Amino acid sequence: MEMKKQVHPIPPLFDRDSRILILGSFPSVKSREAAFFYGHPQNRYWKVLAGILGEPVPASVPEKKAMLARHHIAMWDVVSSCTIAGSSDTSIRDVVPNDLSVILEHARIEAVFTNGAKADALYRKHILPATGMPSVKMLSTSPANAAYNLERLQEAWRRELEPYLDLLEIT
Repeated sequence: MEMKKQVHPIPPLFDRDSRILILGSFPSVKSREAAFFYGHPQNRYWKVLAGILGEPVPASVPEKKAMLARHHIAMWDVVSSCTIAGSSDTSIRDVVPNDLSVILEHARIEAVFTNGAKADALYRKHILPATGMPSVKMLSTSPANAAYNLERLQEAWRRELEPYLDLLEIT
């Protein structure tokens, strides 16, 4: 697959009530086409989050945004632009990080979570020095993470999110 320079097409998703920030690495080809996070139908992000939050799995972008807002979750990605082959995190080069101050200056983010090892490594290298906010590395919801089925993935995410469940207002 050919390496191409790509610019992140999705704005950060947050509001002043956001308390938890979940960061991916860079949008997949499907997400870039859909102009929204985790647009690949096989990515388990929305199923994992909905299961933890006790919500039905949202199907539309407005439903996804509403679920995140109800539970005070902000979303974005670590990388603003990079050279990448398709959707391959392992191919990411020439990283320009997103400026998280856009979120951090307008929301009281209390915890940062990274979706997968690549997002976590990029966060620690490019953003942690600027924010000083440590991140919690979550298991990747990507279909490439075949070692974890949906149930095990939800269990692992729930374990990491447990100290913050009160912030998520789960009913």
